Amino acid sequence: MVGEIESFGLRLSDLRSAIGKVIFGQSEVIDQTLITMLAGGHALLVGVPGLAKTRLVETLGRVFGLDERRIQCTPDLMPADILGSEVLEEGEGGRRSFRFIPGPVFAQVLMADEINRASPRTQSALLQAMQERRVTVAGKPHELPTPFHVLATQNPLEQEGTYPLPEAQLDRFFMQIDVGYPDYEAEREMLLVTTGVHDSTPVAVLTAADLLAAQQLVRRMPVGETVVDAILGLVRRGRPEESELAEVRAHVAWGPGPRASQALMLAVRARAMLEGRLAPSVEDVITMAPPVLRHRMALNFAARADGVSLDDVINRLAEPYL
Repeated sequence: MVGEIESFGLRLSDLRSAIGKVIFGQSEVIDQTLITMLAGGHALLVGVPGLAKTRLVETLGRVFGLDERRIQCTPDLMPADILGSEVLEEGEGGRRSFRFIPGPVFAQVLMADEINRASPRTQSALLQAMQERRVTVAGKPHELPTPFHVLATQNPLEQEGTYPLPEAQLDRFFMQIDVGYPDYEAEREMLLVTTGVHDSTPVAVLTAADLLAAQQLVRRMPVGETVVDAILGLVRRGRPEESELAEVRAHVAWGPGPRASQALMLAVRARAMLEGRLAPSVEDVITMAPPVLRHRMALNFAARADGVSLDDVINRLAEPYL
């Protein structure tokens, strides 16, 4: 197993380099997205337009050698536009039968652009796909390809004509990845590279089989008792019903559930493998806590009035482990 982790660590380093030739100044976002995929999860990318969220998803599909498709979410998008539908066909001898035509969800990487613009009915069509890796059309289940990842984007500024994602669907996203502006040097390099005649094209570094093998390796990675205790302590302290922190009881409306502990356990393992380490550390828990927890908690009106943010609360939860 040691040799496998070291080998994948080197290949993942090449993967990072291939992505970095296309996406500039977003190393943390790239790492968090890679960790999500190594853990077999789905990611919600939150950021203003123009920060290369769509380009990142397309690049990930290519460097992993995966079948990638994109849907643009709008209020009139219907579930059948995502899942597919059955059509009536007439065959030999006048016999009629239904044939299922798969929708864009039958891909290994599905990008749902501006997912909060889709209606609740359409959003719910993705819920079964994200949780069970299959969809049901006309009462018949259809298995999705493996691996299967949903990478959704959301604009945090323009909320007119949007439908906020319900908590049950937010919880299905492995991480909420906040995408910020690049720094000066990264934006300068991006300006020079992307406005010329030749643009960088990502090349495949791994295959779908490699990704599946990496996901199994992540689950086999050992985790020390100290790390397990840190994960449980951090998550459970975020629940106002049982937290000893006065700030949590005063400001948190509802806290993270057991799925948050599971996601954090896989995230720290995937981060360790991404960096070529043989086991995760408490530092990994502290680093991965914000993207794993920020969409699995909610603040009350008192917190908003006091100017308290979710990241402030999560940082307070992590203080005993610093």
